[in-house]
Amino acid sequence: MAAALCIGQAAAAAMPGAGYEHRADAAGGAASGKCGCGLGGEKAPAVNVASKGFFWPPSITRFPPNFVRQSSIKARRNCSNIGVAQVVAASATDRNNPAAGVAAAALSTSTHAEIVDGPLELAGNGSAVVPTGVNDSLVDSGISLPCDEAAHAEKKSDRKKSSTLAVHGGERTRRPKVQDTLTIPICQTSTYTFKDTAELIAFQEGTFTSFEYGRYGNPTTNAVEEKISALEGAETTLLSASGMCAATTMLLALVPQGGHIVTTTDCYRRTRQFIQTVLPKMGITTTVVDPADIPALQLALEQNNVSIFFSESPTNPYLRCIDIELVSKLCHEHGALVCIDGTFATPVNQQALALGADLVLHSATKYLAGHNDVLAGSLSGSKQCLSAVRALHNILGGVVDPNAAYLILRGLKTLDLRVRQQNRTASLLASKLEAHPKVARVHYPGLESHPEHHIAKRQMSGFGGVISFEIEGDLETTSRFIDGLRIPYIAPSLGGVESLVEQPTIISYWDQSPAERARLGIKDNLVRFSCGIEDYQDILNDVMQSLDAL
Repeated sequence: MAAALCIGQAAAAAMPGAGYEHRADAAGGAASGKCGCGLGGEKAPAVNVASKGFFWPPSITRFPPNFVRQSSIKARRNCSNIGVAQVVAASATDRNNPAAGVAAAALSTSTHAEIVDGPLELAGNGSAVVPTGVNDSLVDSGISLPCDEAAHAEKKSDRKKSSTLAVHGGERTRRPKVQDTLTIPICQTSTYTFKDTAELIAFQEGTFTSFEYGRYGNPTTNAVEEKISALEGAETTLLSASGMCAATTMLLALVPQGGHIVTTTDCYRRTRQFIQTVLPKMGITTTVVDPADIPALQLALEQNNVSIFFSESPTNPYLRCIDIELVSKLCHEHGALVCIDGTFATPVNQQALALGADLVLHSATKYLAGHNDVLAGSLSGSKQCLSAVRALHNILGGVVDPNAAYLILRGLKTLDLRVRQQNRTASLLASKLEAHPKVARVHYPGLESHPEHHIAKRQMSGFGGVISFEIEGDLETTSRFIDGLRIPYIAPSLGGVESLVEQPTIISYWDQSPAERARLGIKDNLVRFSCGIEDYQDILNDVMQSLDAL
């Protein structure tokens, strides 16, 4: 609505010679000729504005049909930018029910309750008079008033001070309802309120659903947890600050003092460090087995009171695969839990819980979020398994910021599309690399040459977007290959939309001696390539030109 409409009939009548042509609206009201301002051609008392020191110029205004009804219903929701004077002026156009116009004005002014103090006054003919409280709001806005009016505004004691309004204005009683939003909103809050003690007690007793404190839950975070649970077929999911946070909290919660863990030779270095350097301080011991060595697993289960079997599948960086169904069966016979880190697989390619695992862990930083812009971890499983983990998580406090949770939620919506593209690119590229004379060996579960290809083929619907391969040459030759690539970034991590490449010896194990790297199976000529969603032919051409340049 044009700015001139903020003046209105009643205001125009206060100016000498000011008039406008009043026309019939669609509701069938009688038309009149030119008039000063009043209803039905009668002169109406002017709104008490000229006496306040304002000059409002005349204008020609015509209010749309049902304006009063619309303003009364929608003013608080859609018309917060319509001034109080505009709604008051609109009331003069309701010829059939002047009182309804005043009610509409009252509804509109309630939206500005923090700055408008005085009640609306009703003139004898039903037209509204602007309350003096409007002037007080204009004082705060920096508009000059006569000295007596400014002094009057300063003396008012019932108006909240600016510091109080800055904290509570617009929020205390009018929090927006967001249930109709298409996307889950970011609930950027650290704590939650209760209307009274009875509601708080009901919350504590489980008869009232809400949130209490940001470390214990957040609506945005909960939406992510529910989506991951749906993807994994899990009862519940716990989102945490990183994949390592999820892993360490899980192990601390589920392995008792003096307990025993079984893990695999090929695994993420930081997980290995935690298991072998931190947990022993609590008397926790570990057996490390080859991912395919089932007899070694059976022996560990028989000789130790094993609390949990924990491994990636596929593993990092050699993409070894665990027979999840068989391992779960053996562990459960000895009362041990099974947790599979499915970061490389994603729930698109592998359903670890359906295969018998008790828990599935993800570095949500990778494929789940998918855009290399957020850190997070997730742990999914039964409520019984996760109850102890969640309790410890609430103590340790490794929470995800709501903004990060929102980014994960957004990324998850394209997870299936991204992973299928990455599966295809990696599978085709792995085949090309295996046939190249300057590549000594390719590690990819989709290749028949992979030692667990038969397992991967049985339990995975896709083989993932990561390929590890060995260059024919030494550390320097391998570095030249990586430096010759033009599309992928040299960086740790994986699973994002951008292709990433790394030389594990340098990026993850440079602080280790060559002998120690050899003991851990990390070769100087090893390359880990994480396929993004770029065009496959472009990626292939880039890899081939760098190999050909060696």
